[in-house]
Amino acid sequence: MRYNFMNDYNECAHERILEAIARVNRTQDDSYGLDSHCSHARSLIQARLGGAGSDVHFLVGGTQANLTIIAASLKSYQGVVCAESGHINVHESGAIEATGHKVLALPTTNGKITAEQIANHVAAHYADATAEHMVQPGMVYLSQPTEVGTVYAKDELRAISRVCLLYGMPLYVDGARLGNSFAVEGADVFLPELAKYTSAFSIGGTKMGALFGEALVINDPLLKKDFRYHIKQRGGMLAKGRLLGIQFETLFEDGLYDEIGRHAVSQAQRIAQGVLAKGYSLFVDSPSNQVFPILPRELLKTLADDFGYAFWQMFDEENDVVRFCTSWATPPEMVDALLESIPKKS
Repeated sequence: MRYNFMNDYNECAHERILEAIARVNRTQDDSYGLDSHCSHARSLIQARLGGAGSDVHFLVGGTQANLTIIAASLKSYQGVVCAESGHINVHESGAIEATGHKVLALPTTNGKITAEQIANHVAAHYADATAEHMVQPGMVYLSQPTEVGTVYAKDELRAISRVCLLYGMPLYVDGARLGNSFAVEGADVFLPELAKYTSAFSIGGTKMGALFGEALVINDPLLKKDFRYHIKQRGGMLAKGRLLGIQFETLFEDGLYDEIGRHAVSQAQRIAQGVLAKGYSLFVDSPSNQVFPILPRELLKTLADDFGYAFWQMFDEENDVVRFCTSWATPPEMVDALLESIPKKS
């Protein structure tokens, strides 16, 4: 049996989510996210925000959540600052640019950007005598975990938040894999911290065991007004919104979301430690559910017969960086089989 480590949404959905949908399949409810399941899911998420009076909306997917909140936050002449490897910069087919806003990418070696980088970038813009002829940095986008699986600590998030407050820029965190960041050893950023330090953030469903969908948490009162109009206009509103509500109430009513993150991270870290034990290196030290080993091209050709993986980039004449990604459904025995198929480095 060939097992695919290419991404964390190879399977359809966690069985408990499918069972929950089946249980209420013939029950009628309101539409467009105004149903009882969305209301319940919303209250479950709000209960974990540490008392923040945040609004919670459910959208059909991650790209829709990102472009909707970013377009709603920016003025027509503004752009969004992010890491050059950020998802909105490299993996959304120009969705942000299609809304009329430029992505302002900053260099990074580990997927993260710093408060100092952001402050320097914004200060340089306003110090330029021709500033009004250029796109104004209007907000900041982070992802937690990042595109290469690294995780922002509370001190880093707080420092970036302070820069954003100084310059009057909303701070948005893309949490497509958010539950995995909660499971990282030493994690100190959870839902209360995100509610405190960001203008808005998303809670991923698609990559965290759901069939599809993301929860968008809005903390800034200025962004709350009429936000459902933005969701509808940008194609993020689902007529049968109860399908989103059912999934998120299942994820959050008895700890399933955290359980999924713990399993995915534990299996990925088994791969990381196993690769290191075989004498190979990692391209980036990712503590979450994505692992980026540097492996010989000839070995990868052999592995491809039994295991799927994502090519990341060339490393040198003989080696490539690849990504192994784990999920809620990754069987430990498949991790064992993968590691057994990797010989010790000679």
